Parts: sequence; C-alpha cells; structure tokens
Amino acid sequence: MSGKPRKNPALNLERFREAKLFVISAPSGSGKTTLCRKLLNGALGLANSISMTTRPKRPGEIDGRDYHFVSEKYFRSAIKKKGFLEYEENFGHLYGTPKKLIEARIAGGKSVLLSIDVKGAMKVRSAYPKETVLIFIMPPSFGILKKRLCSRKSDAEKAISGRLKLAKKEISYKNRYDYTVVNDRLAVAFKRLKKIVASELMKG
Repeated sequence: MSGKPRKNPALNLERFREAKLFVISAPSGSGKTTLCRKLLNGALGLANSISMTTRPKRPGEIDGRDYHFVSEKYFRSAIKKKGFLEYEENFGHLYGTPKKLIEARIAGGKSVLLSIDVKGAMKVRSAYPKETVLIFIMPPSFGILKKRLCSRKSDAEKAISGRLKLAKKEISYKNRYDYTVVNDRLAVAFKRLKKIVASELMKG
C-alpha cells in the first residue's frame, strides 16, 4: 500500500493501519546492534531508523549506517526545532530519533525498526501507542555482559562500570515491553526475534 504523505499524520495512521514501529532496547553489550542488522536483512521489509548522536564513532562504525554523527551544536539546534521523536543524554552524549523520517514512513504505511534506549522507547509508545511494538533484548547474565563490554576495548574500566550500573536500571523496564528475547546464542535469539516481528506484521 502506498500514498503521498499528508500534512496530518493522524489521518495516515488511520489509513495505513499495518504500519508498525518495532522498538528494540537492550543494555549496552547485549548484541542489539548485530540483531537489528540481521533483522533489517531478514526479508521483512522493515525500514531502518538511524539515530543521531554526538558521541564519537567507534572502530568499524560508519556515519549514516550506524548513527548520524553530529556536533552538539547541531544536535541542540535540532532539539529547538522539535526535530526529534525522542532524545536522551547518556554518558555525556546525546542520542535522538529524527522525527521527520518516522512520520513519513508511518504515513506511507511502512513499518520501521528503531534501536533506542528504554526511556526513548516509552516516549515512542506514548506518541504512537497503537503502532508501537516493544522488544527487549536480555543478556544471558551480568557476567557475560561484562565480558562482552570488556571485549569491545572501546570503553575505559570506569565507563564499563557505569554501563553495567545503567544495565540494571534498563532491565527494570523489561516488564513494560511486549516481548523479551534472551541473546544467549545469536542464531537462536535472531530466530525468535524474526518470528516475533513476522507475527506482528501478519496481524495487520
């Protein structure tokens, strides 16, 4: 189904009921990024929502694929222009979901995948309660989570400690999500995740 976006997104949401926002959240180091990439390549027809951030690129990351990397001045200018569906500050850096693309996708009946934190997820659900499907990715254990964070070698020991502390807070939100997927084995977690998305898409 297709159509030109209208000025009133509410009308489009009524018309294109099958369009959904799949929001995936997880503690840092849980494998969320890898699972999202596989999901986007999983022939489900999902559009990717690329977040904007002020943090520096990590090794292997590509601007426009992993994030839109921008200056703090640019980001705060976008805030003033109400250009974000949601935004948060974590570990001294800003992260946000550009609103314009999401509205255009929903207006055109296209489902979107968003990889954002728990606070952002709650804001998206508040903005689009009927269209949002929340999925939380859990690590098998805190020990494994710490091991994964250390193996990245992109964070100092103090930063890793902070991420583990934040992880406990994020996990406290998991009961607010529609689904929880434990990423013990990547292939199994992806199979479960893909099945959830396919099932939701079939509901229309």
